[in-house]
Amino acid sequence: MKKWLTTGLALVLTMSVTAACGKSTSDNTATKAPAATSNAAAGGADDNIQGKITVITHRTDLVDTKFKEWEAAFKKKYPKVEAVEVEAIKDYGPTMKVRLSTGELGDVNMIPDGVPNGKLGDYYAPLNDLGLNDKVYFSDIKAADGNTYGLPSGVNTNGVAYNKQAFAKAGITSVPKTLDELYADAEKLKAAGITPLATNFKDKWPLSEWDVIAFEISGDPEFRGSMTKTDTPFGPGTPYEKSLTILKTFVEKGYTEKDLMSTDWESSKKDVASGKTAMYFLGNWVVPQIIENGAKSEDIGFFPLPYDNSGKFNANMGPDYMYGVAKNSKNIATAKAFVKFMIEESDYADIAGMIPPDKSKEAKMPQLKEFMDLKPNTLQGKPDPDAYGNIANKAQIDFMGGSYIQKLILSKDFKAGLDELNKKWTDARKAVGQ
Repeated sequence: MKKWLTTGLALVLTMSVTAACGKSTSDNTATKAPAATSNAAAGGADDNIQGKITVITHRTDLVDTKFKEWEAAFKKKYPKVEAVEVEAIKDYGPTMKVRLSTGELGDVNMIPDGVPNGKLGDYYAPLNDLGLNDKVYFSDIKAADGNTYGLPSGVNTNGVAYNKQAFAKAGITSVPKTLDELYADAEKLKAAGITPLATNFKDKWPLSEWDVIAFEISGDPEFRGSMTKTDTPFGPGTPYEKSLTILKTFVEKGYTEKDLMSTDWESSKKDVASGKTAMYFLGNWVVPQIIENGAKSEDIGFFPLPYDNSGKFNANMGPDYMYGVAKNSKNIATAKAFVKFMIEESDYADIAGMIPPDKSKEAKMPQLKEFMDLKPNTLQGKPDPDAYGNIANKAQIDFMGGSYIQKLILSKDFKAGLDELNKKWTDARKAVGQ
């Protein structure tokens, strides 16, 4: 999914053509490495890289396929490694938040959202000694006190994946560039017997993409930091009010699934692939998953979601889930070597339809070129301040999990629901001393 941002997407895609993707996004405080670097950390053949490790992932679809291939390649490189055991969790975010308190983090996992950077060292081992900080994007996102605790599995932007055949059937000849055009196209799709937009409402986590739209509407690189200074982040005219109103409009006008609470993630991908459903608003990583479910690559496109009628777009770029090595791992050397292997040698980012985290590698997906041809304005964000996480946790507003959006959209009084969110935020700000 979807994280907050420090580098320009236009820079990445432009520079990837010359195989020199952009400049380092690491800052000096995030790249201070320990004085000594072991062979194990550097990924060389080392006696410490051995035994078994457990990798916990959200990619339930890759456990019996690609992870088997990556395990075989990793074991070939390090013959003393016995096994890479993979545990996949469907409801990853909420489950891993619970596991943070119990210590059941495996050896390698994708760092769950909501952990304040200042607390990362309580759960994760520093990764500075892997020598990757200056070679990958966003090494400063999960960093504190001179230590890097997370490294990106891939880099994403967010937009609308769409079925070109469905658009053609509804008489749509070009992608919408304004919000009014988006609504008009949704009406055409509905009239043609095609579900305009899949929300995966029941699963909740896909709804968190509407947080991304709020960020883009704001145009503020420090949007989440700015939220810590107001009592009304959901008030009239705010980015959140505008973003969530678009989703509310889609639901009220019947532009989404008929029964929101019976939606299914796997079925939705098949529906978009077949053209039964036209659009999916998610990260670019969803494109290959749609294709895997039966669509031809040339029939699937990707464009920025228009959130107003200006004809202009802000486009974010941010890291997907970040690899972390559990502090309590009994096999840290092997766990670190696996993280380095996945970033430098695996095709995980390509399989997932993402921009590779390694700056020397090119983004291969043609749908990203279509996206950039619409010339979105690159929005460069900053890491979330700890104050934001403290307020959000105290308010129990699950920004990256989507549960609050689900409740809001289902409420009978949309405005009252926004007011309730403002009150929660206000009370939480006071409680944590902001």
